[in-house]
Amino acid sequence: MNSPIIDSIKQLATQNTAQIIANRQYLHANPELSFEEYKTCKFVETELKKIGITKIEHKANTGLVALIEGKNASKKVIALRADLDALPIFEQNNVAYKSKNEGVMHACGHDVHTASLLGAAQILFTLKNEFEGTIKLVFQPGEEKLPGGASIMIADKALENPTPEAIYGQHVMPLIPVGKVGFKSGLYMASSDELFIKVTGKGGHGAMPHLNIDPVVIAAQIIVALQQIVSRMASPIIPSVLSFGKVIANGATNVIPNEVHIEGTFRTLDETWRTEAHEKMIKMATLMAESMGGKCEFEVRKGYPFLKNNELLTDKAKQAAIAYLGAENVVDLDTWMAAEDFAYYSQIMPACFYRLGTRNEEKGIVSSVHTPTFDIDENALAIGAGLMAYIAISNLAE
Repeated sequence: MNSPIIDSIKQLATQNTAQIIANRQYLHANPELSFEEYKTCKFVETELKKIGITKIEHKANTGLVALIEGKNASKKVIALRADLDALPIFEQNNVAYKSKNEGVMHACGHDVHTASLLGAAQILFTLKNEFEGTIKLVFQPGEEKLPGGASIMIADKALENPTPEAIYGQHVMPLIPVGKVGFKSGLYMASSDELFIKVTGKGGHGAMPHLNIDPVVIAAQIIVALQQIVSRMASPIIPSVLSFGKVIANGATNVIPNEVHIEGTFRTLDETWRTEAHEKMIKMATLMAESMGGKCEFEVRKGYPFLKNNELLTDKAKQAAIAYLGAENVVDLDTWMAAEDFAYYSQIMPACFYRLGTRNEEKGIVSSVHTPTFDIDENALAIGAGLMAYIAISNLAE
């Protein structure tokens, strides 16, 4: 049997569904790239003021925070987070709300996250006399681009005055059917580092390799050899991924170039091993190039840390989801080697990052995030808004 507060939240979520969908479609049609979310930020501020929320403060240039104060507002504070930015992708969906900004698309669901948090804000503001404490709404820029908007929000004191005891984030998951949500306690997502390698040799005619120092061969050896960092040097119990997705050797069929550029990513779930792996990769690549007569410049651009969901906070959020949606609609997630800048929040306070199902095979909504055909079943929006509101109220009630 549902509790009265769950009934109230579900009723409000249903009443506000049309507005939540309209907000999502506006955001989807008007995407902005990381750290350029000026219109998006202004839209969010306008919608918050329409709700009646007045305690709003701009942070990190294109982000903002807002407060919803219940009774005894200083008793406890928690935060709810959404991200605002889109990706540099040409949308291929044939929908009325297709991106109007050519080459920019909400292909990772940040429009969903923002619209859901606005929907949750509407519910929570309506019910502010039903809970004690304060809810801080965090709308951050630049999740998709280093150094990550979360780190800038933290540096700009977005999580101070007042400081939350915990923070929650919700993210779309096209692998999970609409109507369901997923949770994973403990280590959940990986750190993410970008690798940039320049191999320099001596170019020349392809028919006279003995007069050249072939950077293509050196680069090929380096790419293969570096895989041993993961397969032979990492502990088998520490998840690690090393992938190279870009190799440029701008020669020709009979021209050996002077240099080769390689770009890749390294991901893991252990900070000590992360540092050791960086050192091993640089040393191996540099010495290998030197041994073959060439030179290697190896840059590691350190990205987001690993994301750890606080066990107690996540278990309680999962129980709240079971109460709100039913046990059959709450699934357990596996560790995922993708990265998210929500991880920065998880490094400084108890955090819970969970997944909102958006898949509907009957409607053909099956595309992955970061693809030009990504879309969602919009029935997920009322679920996302209502569940986030209930998780917040459940936490404050503890």
